Amino acid sequence: MAADNLPCWVYRSPRKQEMYLYLAAEDAFECVPDALLSQFGEPVLVIELELSIERKLARENVETVMRNLRERGFHLQMPPKLQPDLYEGNPI
Repeated sequence: MAADNLPCWVYRSPRKQEMYLYLAAEDAFECVPDALLSQFGEPVLVIELELSIERKLARENVETVMRNLRERGFHLQMPPKLQPDLYEGNPI
């Protein structure tokens, strides 16, 4: 593992679709506030990966995730805000 790389364990919420919790250590839930864990539900491990500045994440900025993991031990990824398309009826 390169010095700038960071191992990461990603858990999904069984309660909130597309909500993920990134941890700096496997099953290290003691760094996550109790209120957050109670809202999150029982975490389900999705993947273990190694983060680096070069790695792209689908919905998160990898630098932000890495900073949060180093400073707090966790990072919470919220579900995307859905913008429904407005239907205006048939064109004239």
